[in-house]
Amino acid sequence: MWVLFWPVRFLLHFTVPDCRRPSMRKWFPLTFTLSVVWIGGVSYVAVWMVTIIGYTLGIPDSVAGITLLAAGTSIPEVISSVIVARSGLGNMAICNLLGSNIFDVLFCLGVPWLFKALFASTSHEVYINSTAMTYTSVTLLSTVFLLFFTFVLTHWTLNYKVGIACVIMYVIFIVLACLYELNVFGPFNPPTCT
Repeated sequence: MWVLFWPVRFLLHFTVPDCRRPSMRKWFPLTFTLSVVWIGGVSYVAVWMVTIIGYTLGIPDSVAGITLLAAGTSIPEVISSVIVARSGLGNMAICNLLGSNIFDVLFCLGVPWLFKALFASTSHEVYINSTAMTYTSVTLLSTVFLLFFTFVLTHWTLNYKVGIACVIMYVIFIVLACLYELNVFGPFNPPTCT
């Protein structure tokens, strides 16, 4: 594993000051800023790569985003939630997952849309070219209600049955969302570019 991450460590060593060392502590604002720049750059490249791979394989970018990108960005949340849940802090694990998704939806979508709408030259609106988004949103909201219903049925106790129910709900959501985006239930989206 060390060999795989060596290039990344090399680049970060020379571009981001290590403020853990006492002599570099005053550089923490630069460390934070450069870390955000690196995260933004790597995120851009990841989205670009997934888009190109999806285009090459004939997969719409919305399907690639809801499967590959969503899974890739959620792995750290899964790991931290497993660690917290094993420590006996189930409430913290649930709050971490729900809170991060609320943050993603409201802030991480809201801020770019705000800037796009404010600085658009012709119209101050952001057009979403997917009518399937309505059905996907309703499906997502339904899974959230089912999640809370599952918690009520188990008296707010996390066990393997809740885990199985969550995995089943996730698979159903992903299948339905992909079917919406692939126009299986109707012409929701324009055809992909060829």
